[in-house]
Amino acid sequence: MSAKKATGAEAPHYVWHDREIRFDSNPKDLDERRGEYKIDGINSVEDTKGNNGDRGSLIVTNLRLLWISHKRTSTNLSIGYNTVLHINIRKAKSRLRGSTQALYIMTKFGSSRFEFIFTSLVKNSPRLFTTTQAVLRAYETSKLYRDLKLRSSIIKDGQLMLLPGESVINTMPGIWNLSSDQGNLGSFTITNVRLVWAANLAQNFNVSIPYMQIKDIKTRPSKFGDALVVSTSPKAGGYVLGFRVDPDRETLDRAFNEINSLHKVYSTEPIFGVDFQTEAKPEAIEAVTVKRVVDDIEIVQQDDEAPYIPSSYLAEANKQGGDREVQFDQHLGLAIEALQGSTTTQNLWTVASYSSIRGPDGAGPGAGPGGAEAEAAIETTGSVFSNR
Repeated sequence: MSAKKATGAEAPHYVWHDREIRFDSNPKDLDERRGEYKIDGINSVEDTKGNNGDRGSLIVTNLRLLWISHKRTSTNLSIGYNTVLHINIRKAKSRLRGSTQALYIMTKFGSSRFEFIFTSLVKNSPRLFTTTQAVLRAYETSKLYRDLKLRSSIIKDGQLMLLPGESVINTMPGIWNLSSDQGNLGSFTITNVRLVWAANLAQNFNVSIPYMQIKDIKTRPSKFGDALVVSTSPKAGGYVLGFRVDPDRETLDRAFNEINSLHKVYSTEPIFGVDFQTEAKPEAIEAVTVKRVVDDIEIVQQDDEAPYIPSSYLAEANKQGGDREVQFDQHLGLAIEALQGSTTTQNLWTVASYSSIRGPDGAGPGAGPGGAEAEAAIETTGSVFSNR
């Protein structure tokens, strides 16, 4: 049922979803209408105010909040954003979670005020608070898409300031606003979202009529001649606005057909202006795992500063004159026996590769030609670092 019963049949394009509060609605009324889309859904939320202890789902759309009980889908709430006065976060007593932080929503619909309290049953999850607050802020800052505005700051340097996603379809000069006895000369700016009239002599004398709030469009005679008459919905004040289109009837008919056609298109695919996207959720580990691939390449390391010198590993056949002079090696930080020629300990470490001294058939040291020399090279390498 609705918090306030409607007083007549609803027009097919009538948008009540953001303007009303409905309790225990028909499941069909919970479906998304054209132009409405789901922003987020929280699966475990308690209606602490009216159904304390009852677990349900909270759905956040671009027009309203929906709460649906898990036990009985017939127990539900539909809260239009236009009815929200303010929201805050404070402690509440929940049957399912005890004393905990909850979302308080104060609303007004008709002559009645309603308070709703929602408690998230997911521990340490701020989504109930952050998403709801952010979407309500986006709704509040986009009212020009949905509300009729008189004398607003929408004209700058003679041009309409366009809304995001709005585009100008046509501009028509020579349009008289018949709201006063003598009329005021101005022009139409027809967009994909609204019809705007602005006076030529005063930019702040204007009216912005979203197609969402237009009830019907007609042409009929007036004391100023044939006029274009735009009637707005009761929710928009029930205005009847008359405009005379110069210079002739043909121009009036062209304006009527264009505005009427755009109104029908908008009713089919409405633009409500609440542009909001939740943060991208991380993908599952299976979706982002990349299969390991072994590259079929051979890595060859070259070092020009430390050339490979196999002769440095060969043992001296006869060590004449005893041991060589002992000297301090800067690279090792130790005192060692002097090396032959230009060989340094840094070169020895760089080229110390066991594979370089294996036999041609892969056998170990000592097998095949050169095996004895290889063993001697290993012994020499060890003697370099022997204690004195």
